[in-house]
Amino acid sequence: MADLLTPAAPQDAELVRAARAGDAGSLGLLLSRHRAGMYAVALALLGHSQEAEDAVQDAALIALRRLGDVRDPDAVGPWLRMVVRNECRARLRRTSALTLAEPGRAVTARPGEGPPDPAEIIERHALRDWVWSALEDLPAGLRLVTMLRYFTDVTSYEDIAALCATPVSTVRGRLHQARTKLGAALLASAELAHDDVSAHSARHRALAEETIASAHRGRIASALAEWWSPEAAVTWPTGKRTGVDYLPVAFDHDLSDGVRHRLLNVVAGREVVIWEAALLSPPEDPYHCPPGVVWVHFLDQGRVSRLRLYHPRRH
Repeated sequence: MADLLTPAAPQDAELVRAARAGDAGSLGLLLSRHRAGMYAVALALLGHSQEAEDAVQDAALIALRRLGDVRDPDAVGPWLRMVVRNECRARLRRTSALTLAEPGRAVTARPGEGPPDPAEIIERHALRDWVWSALEDLPAGLRLVTMLRYFTDVTSYEDIAALCATPVSTVRGRLHQARTKLGAALLASAELAHDDVSAHSARHRALAEETIASAHRGRIASALAEWWSPEAAVTWPTGKRTGVDYLPVAFDHDLSDGVRHRLLNVVAGREVVIWEAALLSPPEDPYHCPPGVVWVHFLDQGRVSRLRLYHPRRH
């Protein structure tokens, strides 16, 4: 009789459908239910090491982005183990090639397609507000490396380390901490109301586009006055530090050399906003400047207090 009075545990297919509809608790329950099997796969391929735990955490984040691709919701367990298996194999390939951990995307693209943009996927996903709320709860140092690693093209440990002016080992450690915290938050699955990040991102993209357009018109100073602190500090790719008043001078110099900026991506948090832009050299001098620049804005009460500029390495 007790069994008849006890509500039946939801089936995997029910949890998949609820998670697709935006219920973080259902996804957390799925991951908790299948975590032992996921970890067993990682241990078998990577051995008993921190690398196995990291692979499971990365697989959880991939599952969050790709849950909509599960064709048979009743078979989500094998699908999760496949995600872990592919992530582990990607890690083994990177280790054997002695490269510095490009992001494992083996399960993030369908046959015949290029790898999708993680930020775009999450923007379309019903769980996007949960993701961004969890990111915002990370400590500042962990938040920045996570935003760079998963939402921009600055993905290699070396590039992230150079941009953040910190050792590669520190980047590895921070990413591990961030994955652990995000995984724990997902498993906890607190059902809270989250900010509407779509509107927030749209505002910052519009602001980025207007700033660059103003720069091309020779009016960047007025655009910066709208959301920059007059005391804001700028760190340039060379390590040189200036005030914000030098930015219009630099832009004017680019314009006189025939260089133009094209906005590629905007990643907007409450305290950190990242722009990625292509630098277009003049046709007669195609190698005049690096191919791109990353702007990392640090906000204080909604205004930029610091900016760090970085040129990603040519690949």
